[in-house]
Amino acid sequence: MGGHWVVRGVLPAAYKLKGKCEDEKTNPCQPSEQLFVDGKHLMRVMSLEQLKPGTFFGDYQANAVYVADDPMGKAVEMSRTRTAIEVSARDVTISGLTIEHFASIPQGGALEVGTGWKVVANEVRWNHAVGVMVIEGDGATVSGNTVVDNGQLGIGQYHSADVRITGNLVTRNNTDGFWIADWESGGIKSTRSSGEVSGNDIVANRGIGMWSDIAEYDRRIVGNRIRDNAADGIRYEISYQAVIEGNVVEGNGFGTGRGSGPSLWDGGGINVNTSSGVRVVGNLIRGNRNGIALQSRTRGDGPRGVYVLSDVVIEGNQVVMDGQTASTGVVENKESPARDGAVRFSRNSYRIGDRGAERFAYRGKTMTWSQWQAAGFDQDGVSS
Repeated sequence: MGGHWVVRGVLPAAYKLKGKCEDEKTNPCQPSEQLFVDGKHLMRVMSLEQLKPGTFFGDYQANAVYVADDPMGKAVEMSRTRTAIEVSARDVTISGLTIEHFASIPQGGALEVGTGWKVVANEVRWNHAVGVMVIEGDGATVSGNTVVDNGQLGIGQYHSADVRITGNLVTRNNTDGFWIADWESGGIKSTRSSGEVSGNDIVANRGIGMWSDIAEYDRRIVGNRIRDNAADGIRYEISYQAVIEGNVVEGNGFGTGRGSGPSLWDGGGINVNTSSGVRVVGNLIRGNRNGIALQSRTRGDGPRGVYVLSDVVIEGNQVVMDGQTASTGVVENKESPARDGAVRFSRNSYRIGDRGAERFAYRGKTMTWSQWQAAGFDQDGVSS
């Protein structure tokens, strides 16, 4: 048909859409159905005029799917089922499975995980939204899995206490164009939860590597390798009580798109945003868009008090700010300036090349190393 191939009658009825996409005009990330030709994922376009090889167009009004690639002799598959496994019991073990090609809805998982579940040594790939989603799953363990090429996010955690996410490979997630900078796309995202994220390889995701957001508490982010993610390596946002320790955080924050850029507002290596009781200790932070970014904003109240940047300790980290790294420091909005003593930098080691370069920031000013120390930070630190 005009160089296109079409099949009719295979799409579901139009349904309510959700999710924030990088393309916020046509929102191609919101519909959940995906198309694969001989196992190759085709990208969705939003009009027949945009159709080209490697893409597909789903016309929900006409109930028709169009492709530009000749399907003769090939396996053409469309995902429609939303979940592989749903929660209906406690203390379930899921091991050794390959879970792929599910039309999970944004913020929903192809594999849903409940209370006391153990999810071990599975491969979860090419699902539309979240690969593995822990929802109200206190005490769950997600360990030793490969979570790769999912459309929105690798692993999600919501309203779940004492969850252990350990030893997973989480890579190349956000294949379907969700907003890179600020809508839970990328590697791991947790909300209103607690527990440990440790020993994971979180690599080359199109979004944030590890993101704790909204009323997180007693969180440990320890011993992970977080590399080459498009937005922040680690973001700890409007939350409480965390230890971020012993991570290797390299090459993050160089994605392009809405909200991406070199300012400290946009993140980079480790970003602590309007949170309290956070210790950032003994990490290697190298070659990110920014080094360590602390943000003080007006963000309202949470279940453990007002969200505020306070009692934050940055200690014993190695921060390499090479030619492509902007800076390390504190940024504030006018309504919520950082309180004196809210942040302590101590015994950190910086490699900045030129000690006269303005690689630090505080109270709206960029600073040299000597000015940074004169402002009361890292007086026992070193730079080279």
